[in-house]
Amino acid sequence: MIPKLFKETIDLGDGRTITIETGRLAKQAHGSVVVRMGKTVLLGTVVSNYSASPVDFLPLTVDYREKFAAAGKYPGGFFKREARPSDSEVLTMRLVDRVLRPLFPKDYHAETQVMIQLMSHDENVMPEALAGLAASAAIQLSDFPFECPISEARVARVNGEFIINPSKELLAQADIDMMVGASADSVMMVEGEMDECSEEDMAAAIKFAHEAIKLQCAAQVRLAEAFGKKEVRTYDVEESDEDFAQIVHDFSYQKVYDIAKAGSSKQERTEKFAALKEELKASFTEEELEEKGKFISKYYNKAQKAAIRDLTLNEGLRLDGRKTNEIRPIWCEVDYLPSPHGSAVFTRGETQALATVTLGTSRDANIIDSPTDEGEERFYLHYNFPPFCTGEARPLRGTSRREVGHGNLAQRALKNMVPADCPYTVRVVSEVLESNGSSSMATVCAGTLALMDAGIQMKKPVSGIAMGLISDEATGKFAVLSDILGDEDHLGDMDFKVTGTADGITACQMDIKVKGLSYEVLESALAQARDGRLHILNILTDTIAKPNDDVKAHAPKMVSKIIPNEFIGALIGPGGKVIQEMQKVTGCTIVINEDPITEEGIVEILGTNQEGIDAVLAKIASITFKPILGNTYQVKVIKILDFGPVVEYIEAPGNEVLLHISELAWERTENVTDVVNMGDVFDVKYFGKDPRTHKEKVSRKAILPKPEGFVERPPRDNNRDNRSRDNRSNDRRPRRD
Repeated sequence: MIPKLFKETIDLGDGRTITIETGRLAKQAHGSVVVRMGKTVLLGTVVSNYSASPVDFLPLTVDYREKFAAAGKYPGGFFKREARPSDSEVLTMRLVDRVLRPLFPKDYHAETQVMIQLMSHDENVMPEALAGLAASAAIQLSDFPFECPISEARVARVNGEFIINPSKELLAQADIDMMVGASADSVMMVEGEMDECSEEDMAAAIKFAHEAIKLQCAAQVRLAEAFGKKEVRTYDVEESDEDFAQIVHDFSYQKVYDIAKAGSSKQERTEKFAALKEELKASFTEEELEEKGKFISKYYNKAQKAAIRDLTLNEGLRLDGRKTNEIRPIWCEVDYLPSPHGSAVFTRGETQALATVTLGTSRDANIIDSPTDEGEERFYLHYNFPPFCTGEARPLRGTSRREVGHGNLAQRALKNMVPADCPYTVRVVSEVLESNGSSSMATVCAGTLALMDAGIQMKKPVSGIAMGLISDEATGKFAVLSDILGDEDHLGDMDFKVTGTADGITACQMDIKVKGLSYEVLESALAQARDGRLHILNILTDTIAKPNDDVKAHAPKMVSKIIPNEFIGALIGPGGKVIQEMQKVTGCTIVINEDPITEEGIVEILGTNQEGIDAVLAKIASITFKPILGNTYQVKVIKILDFGPVVEYIEAPGNEVLLHISELAWERTENVTDVVNMGDVFDVKYFGKDPRTHKEKVSRKAILPKPEGFVERPPRDNNRDNRSRDNRSNDRRPRRD
């Protein structure tokens, strides 16, 4: 018997629909849905343990995987099985996690797993835009304690019009591309890239996406009601003692306020707050500590957070003594490292990034091979966040999701400012050396400086800033903070990173921790961010006003040469002999790519020595040389034969042709050396292939003046010669009796 299917449909208003189904697949999960749009099918499942984990946070894991079978493809590589997630899958996991996590109760600590799997792929539907919907819909069918349904939508602006969940083809034409996560009431997450759009346009895109998300949230509610909404499970809540919390608050609040108001460095604050916490513990008896000691850290942190927030709201002061719109001191330096092709240090307060640039050929491009996308990136950025940058010692366990996410944000910020005709593959690496607030924005600034130092002709320099928010719902007060500290990120209500040029925004990432953030506050934050961004941009351009005119002396120079496809084989040579010899002799790297559309070969020559590059170009010119009928060329005698000299084209060494003795001069030539000798240079005219010999014909005499009174010998009558040969043949035939 086939189980009953429950289904809801969401109309996107342009003939496209999204459906959410449940009741037939993965029924042992605590909640499961199938989300369809076109031929794209996602399976979303959620499971949460009934017993609490011993940790004091929510151990939530969001996993998104794209199955190669979904696109009718095999996994690449030796092992034909999906393994570690790709960067694009990790980025989708982060997008979903950032919206879901704040909606679980703070005291819910059960191990929870959300799994979203792409089971079928449609080239016209980008599945990551549906992942948040699949996760939230599955949770709505479970008994988890979860505040309200959410969803995500991808919004793009194409030719001035906003589109929800565009196809890949339309997205390629967009000047705004953003993922927005929200509930019916509040925007909670924004991430995307723009082509220097205004703050007003960005806010309009968010509003447009939010309207679509409201419809998706309503569909989840209807589906849960039709399926039968489960009662929320009971779970082990954290113990609390409000009387003890008040005691801790009364002891700590004002002292924390005073420490924060004094303004100090991260290390000084940490030491003072640690000493205050020890003083708090010392104020209790051993019996009280044994009974209540487990609450001290929790309630002390609560009192500390309240005091610091109140200081900012009441007096407009921050932990390090700055005002709300002040940016920490900045210093920059370019050409910091001698060997990389470009380098720069950017330091803002206690955050520091060292960026390097490496230039390469198309062979160094970042290859993308996933079920939903194939291609390559000629510009990419990697971000590293070692433990020492925060004064910690912890094991290194590969690239973290955070590193992937922050690197992607910085890459999006910079990539559109690298010219499309840049001949190099460009890799930027950011090493975060110190971190106390927005190392990703420091990466953007350091990356800009390093690219300009490397001689990459950026269209415009890019800077970035992280904004924060502290608000009080009861009083309506709020404070937008420019260039937030790590502590302000933790205790604040918003983390909003925005990057751009002097003319507009290039990328953004926003996480909002409070419900019902008004667009008025958002627009205020965007305006304040623009002021901060321009301030930082001025410091960058004071450090290096424009990109260096050329790459560094030790950096490779890139020259591209287009050749007809017919010559690619000759350039490579049998078994690669020709190209390998060229690389060995010149010290250059030579890469050949075929363009099937234009039927041309693109030859990339990468070398640090201009003489070597010139030698490669000369060899290519020689191999691809094709003389034009009727043109005159300069040649050099390289060999003398009885029936004429062998000459070499000066402009294409290695290309030889026989100059027949009869074409040396108008007068009869008995000996070749009577007219030319070894090494002589002169002009000849090209006549194409001789129809009789099928060999190329050149003539010296054709460009010489004809001697006065010269009479040419009449051309041979080939027909008469043929008749004579036929008659002679007949004469030799034996007679019959």
